[in-house]
Amino acid sequence: MQTPRHYTELSEFFQAKRDLFLGLLKESKFTFVPSKGTYFQALNYSNISEENDYELAVRLTKENGIASIPFSVFNINNLDEKMLRFCFAKTDETLIRAAEVLNAI
Repeated sequence: MQTPRHYTELSEFFQAKRDLFLGLLKESKFTFVPSKGTYFQALNYSNISEENDYELAVRLTKENGIASIPFSVFNINNLDEKMLRFCFAKTDETLIRAAEVLNAI
């Protein structure tokens, strides 16, 4: 709290992280609407796979080391809308590597 810029600049800091991540994914098969007010980005994978979101999240973690959160865990009756949440509160190097893996899908 003694250094105000540590918290007053968080919004711009995380927006830059989001913009980097999405800029790297613009040529991918994922579709998205840029997130606001969070450090998670939702990606729709309906153009990529028919797998349910939980199975795809597990496979991405085991095979590629990319962690995501399936949206169905938040929905009544585990409604699967082919959406995964990815945290972009990471180093730029981690975001670049994640985008490389996701773009290859």
